[in-house]
Amino acid sequence: MKTISVVIPCYNEEKSIREMYHRLKKIFEEELTQYDYEIIYVDDFSKDNTRVEIEKLCAEDEKVKAVFNARNFGFDRNVFQSYQYATGDCAFMLFGDLQDPPEMLPEFVKKWEEGYKCIVGQRKRSDENHFMYGLRRLYYKVVDTLSDTKQIEMVNGFGLYDRVFLDILKQIEETKPFFKTILNEYGVDLCIVQYEQSVSHRGKSNFNFLKYYDFAMHGITSSTKLLMRLATFISVFVGIVCMCLAIYIFIRKILFWDTYPLGSASIMVGIFFLGAIQLFFIGVLGEYILSINEKVNRKPRVVVEKMINMKKKGEQE
Repeated sequence: MKTISVVIPCYNEEKSIREMYHRLKKIFEEELTQYDYEIIYVDDFSKDNTRVEIEKLCAEDEKVKAVFNARNFGFDRNVFQSYQYATGDCAFMLFGDLQDPPEMLPEFVKKWEEGYKCIVGQRKRSDENHFMYGLRRLYYKVVDTLSDTKQIEMVNGFGLYDRVFLDILKQIEETKPFFKTILNEYGVDLCIVQYEQSVSHRGKSNFNFLKYYDFAMHGITSSTKLLMRLATFISVFVGIVCMCLAIYIFIRKILFWDTYPLGSASIMVGIFFLGAIQLFFIGVLGEYILSINEKVNRKPRVVVEKMINMKKKGEQE
């Protein structure tokens, strides 16, 4: 019997924990009876009663498991680490606020049985305000233009992923990997299923402007080096312009000696030339920093405070 791991990253989701469980259990008992399952809540140090609700479910049902982080490590790190806890033949990623419908699971499983390894949910409509929705669309256009690979718009990780892809994720040692970029690069046999996203049960987003900005910049810098390389390209262009300007000023100074006050020509040329040189080496330095950062960053992604029901049968808790 195949096992489906339902992985649920959480942060301040006390209002939806139990409803999530009941909706998932109903699906497995009525539509996916031929599969075994586990439901893994991964809490990123919630400030409300999320952990209390999860612990109650773990005591009621041994198929419900929990991982509690020692502190808040952020959305990206918690979500990516959550995939590592799945022990099944595939993992169904579902976020704790119930914006993404658990009822999509049978459709994802059908695609999985057809041979697809990565079945990704893509929002075709969202109930968030038009301003935020428009900013998201603009962001995806910018990333798609700058990135090295084609980006999948309006996805957040909601979907079902085969063990083959989960094993690939385990090989990635970055502290703060960007899942969308990894999905675009390593997502083999990928299938996109469209759905409509609902309003968060939390009532408001955990993201503020700074978190949105950090997430957006993380996506851009993880997807492309073009922004850093623009510094090098621009510096070369400025250097050529400065050289032409220097020749022009030199000729005018020879032909019209009194056009510039004494010393101003050399100062202008020197400032422009040094600026171009500095910009060039900043670009080169950026390339080295990007390369070094990818290779030496080996910090723990998260620190776990407590696990519940995560031990295999026969092992002591």
